Amino acid sequence: MPSLVLIRHGQSAWNLENRFTGWWDVDVTEKGAEEARLAGELMAARGLDFDLCFTSLQTRAIKTLDLALEAMGRLWLPVEKDWHLNERHYGGLTGLNKAETAARHGDEQVRIWRRSFDIPPPPMEAGSPYDLSADRRYAGIEVPKAESLKDTIARVLPYWEGRIAPALKAGQRVLISAHGNSLRALVKHLSNIPDDEITGLEIPTGQPIVYELDEGLAATHRYYLSER
Repeated sequence: MPSLVLIRHGQSAWNLENRFTGWWDVDVTEKGAEEARLAGELMAARGLDFDLCFTSLQTRAIKTLDLALEAMGRLWLPVEKDWHLNERHYGGLTGLNKAETAARHGDEQVRIWRRSFDIPPPPMEAGSPYDLSADRRYAGIEVPKAESLKDTIARVLPYWEGRIAPALKAGQRVLISAHGNSLRALVKHLSNIPDDEITGLEIPTGQPIVYELDEGLAATHRYYLSER
């Protein structure tokens, strides 16, 4: 049966500071690096191995993957990096402290921006210090001004269908290191979770999620590796 493991990046600097991060590129903290190493050690101890890895173009996910693979003795595995696996774009909220934003706009408005399925946050304004439209890694890509979870799913799933699913169907064992919302998109698809439930799903940092799939890539079981 196809073998798939998902892992959210280890704690990032802006996770620690409680700031909206989105597409902005921040590094993992030392705790985040340790989470990644421990995830790799746990996967190796449970006998997991991989043939192909996927990650985003963001440092925190890339470094998490590298540290986990190093702990497994698998740094040589092929890795494909793609912007479709990036975190949801938080638009004009990028860089803001979540508590301060709630104090300014109200808890309910921030809850809607963070947890609604199809309502995006305010768009990023032109000239924002967090504007990545000129970033070399996104050359030729129309960087979003803001994204809802629905928007994120709309870019993640075609990449899944075009690149990741064929690898799994070909018998390759796959590890994906990505972000809270890009992984929500995959979990929603694989586990057939309704729109109104997926926004409440919390995906912890640095904890491998193992999927058991049938030949058609329908999920037969999903669990955190730490539970086994």
